[in-house]
Amino acid sequence: MERTEKEILQVSKEIAVKFIETQRISPSNFAEIFPSIYKIVFDTVVQGQNILHEKNK
Repeated sequence: MERTEKEILQVSKEIAVKFIETQRISPSNFAEIFPSIYKIVFDTVVQGQNILHEKNK
């Protein structure tokens, strides 16, 4: 797993933990919610990378 993927996973995990701590999600529905969190973080990172690549052209 490359560095960016590890960082995306780490950020997603931290967000999920905060949601669990604030009782917005529970461990029982974690598997249902986590992929959505991961996808949002992933898409945001990819979009940011694309913007940076466009600026550096």
